[in-house]
Amino acid sequence: MRTLNVALGDRAYPIHIGPGLLTRADLLLPALKTPRAIIVTNDLVGPLYLQTLRATLEGAGVRVSSVELPDGESHKDWMTLNLIFDALLEGRCERSTTLIALGGGVVGDMGGFAAATYQRGLPFIQVPTTLLSQVDSSVGGKTAINHPLGKNMIGAFYQPRLVLADTATLGTLPPRELAAGAAEVIKYGLIRDREFFVWLEANLERVMARDPEALAHAIERSCRNKAEVVAADETEQGERALLNLGHTFGHAIETGMGYGEWLHGEAVAAGTMMAAELSRRLGWLGEADVARIGALFERAGLPVWGPVLGVDRYLDLMSHDKKVEAGRLRLVLLRSIGQAVLHADAPREDIAAAIAARCR
Repeated sequence: MRTLNVALGDRAYPIHIGPGLLTRADLLLPALKTPRAIIVTNDLVGPLYLQTLRATLEGAGVRVSSVELPDGESHKDWMTLNLIFDALLEGRCERSTTLIALGGGVVGDMGGFAAATYQRGLPFIQVPTTLLSQVDSSVGGKTAINHPLGKNMIGAFYQPRLVLADTATLGTLPPRELAAGAAEVIKYGLIRDREFFVWLEANLERVMARDPEALAHAIERSCRNKAEVVAADETEQGERALLNLGHTFGHAIETGMGYGEWLHGEAVAAGTMMAAELSRRLGWLGEADVARIGALFERAGLPVWGPVLGVDRYLDLMSHDKKVEAGRLRLVLLRSIGQAVLHADAPREDIAAAIAARCR
């Protein structure tokens, strides 16, 4: 097991990474306020891992209830969120009940938002079961649901008390979901860790083949990058925004295509290529850099071209981005591989040209 710490003062919490952690009551119990918990999962992950986690907790004397949500990004909405609130109320859960999110990014985001708002805050544990959630969405306290006009536009910053990343759960992850997670792994190398990007170029096939050592290293390195950024800028006032490389373009793809048509990581990969193309047009990246980035995404089985929605549609959807400030669209771009910047002065015609160049 590898353990990292998210340094947030009296709200600091550990990230445990390793196989077989769902059976480790000794890791879970310190994060519970009282011996009562509710597990939020979905109808895909629940049949695989709910009973194991429940048995671990009940074997340690914890009273456990659970709720299963429908799987998929298309259900990340108010209606599905209310299923969690229904279970909390019907179970007479108190403010000291710990909510445990068992699943991927959608379950983690929705479980976290429910924990943040039910009785104004419950203790919260993340148990991510996908590569994307283990390296990104479970760490840092972002919780949200989607709106028809924009992804993750309704939510709260709410930190978990523990992140328990059992790498054994990745053994049942479909290849497409594994590739989607790889997009976020590659992102860390691009924004702030050039050495990691070079390591990925040499070892990506091992990661995608689920080699235990390579996968554990990629997860730990990604989480370490995320934890350092979150500790420095918890509520995204500055540096944390750099973690959204490719996301402004990517969220437009997800919203424009309909939630669930593109996986989040797929949209981020195509969106990152748009950001790289815009960076090239601004004179920061060379054509060889853009090709190098695209080659790594393609080796992971990710798309490097966005869907043809129309440039105006992209720009309209991007105008709802959370990084819009005083009416100006701030984009995360690349000065070089390993150095991201937040830039608000890209000419609209260059943004439009970059989108058009990376769609087919």
